[in-house]
Amino acid sequence: MSIRPVTHIGTTQPTLEGAGVRLERVFGFQDPERLDPFLLLDDFRNDRPQDYLKGFPWHPHRGIETITYVLAGTVEHGDSLGNTGNLGAGDVQWMTAGRGIMHQEMPKGDAGGRMHGFQLWANLPSSLKMTEPRYQDVKGQDIPVETDDDGTSARIICGEFWGKRGPVDGIAAEPQYLDIHVPAGRKKRFKVDTHKQTFAYVFEGSGRFEGASAPFGILTEKEFGGEELKIRDETGNRSLVIFGSGDEIVVQAGDEGMRFLLVSGAPIREPVAWHGPIVMNTHEELNQAVRELRNGTFIR
Repeated sequence: MSIRPVTHIGTTQPTLEGAGVRLERVFGFQDPERLDPFLLLDDFRNDRPQDYLKGFPWHPHRGIETITYVLAGTVEHGDSLGNTGNLGAGDVQWMTAGRGIMHQEMPKGDAGGRMHGFQLWANLPSSLKMTEPRYQDVKGQDIPVETDDDGTSARIICGEFWGKRGPVDGIAAEPQYLDIHVPAGRKKRFKVDTHKQTFAYVFEGSGRFEGASAPFGILTEKEFGGEELKIRDETGNRSLVIFGSGDEIVVQAGDEGMRFLLVSGAPIREPVAWHGPIVMNTHEELNQAVRELRNGTFIR
């Protein structure tokens, strides 16, 4: 066994998206090779309805997959193919945009006005960029939850873990997407595929990953830039952790325990031409998509 070292501890950046949704960007719109095949991760967590109710009106997607995981509140969605629905707490939507789709997502808070969820973008290889769009809508009760003897639990959204397989399948990057909780004071080892890019995003509690040069919140790099170091008071919440090579990670939870997303996927290693929610391999393909949006032929 070889422990994956921590190569980067980053912080989220406040971002305004859609029609005026305030969210925290974990990563995105930097070097796409850094977390290949993953392009972007947003944490939309808010208890002020005025900060999220305007939502994400109609917008295009091509060449990527968008993964929406809701923890609190609901998200109403619709698309240019006539699909509509609601994602509630615990639900997941894995949308393969493929050759193109127009989409909208409108967050609605719970009874207390709280809204919390994540959206992850995964790239598609050139062979699948123009595939037919499809959805995998998964209800929370259909996502397996495994609990170890020490109280550590994992929701298995995609991939295989602890002998169980998540309900999302047929994904190009063969990803693993887990929601893990480690109880207070526990030290835990998790196996990961040594050939896959892996990151963790801590969103509750505190702790540290073995191999980190400092605990969460003590010394952190500016998001992907590396041009400045800064002291933070937080001890884990909204921390991005990127790992080097190896086949396991080791977690030491703090006094409050720690909850985090653990995500891995096989790198695609292809050129990336990127403009917002359209991600192709060449600038000509990107320009073609923009022309189709303008002349009304984007949806095929």
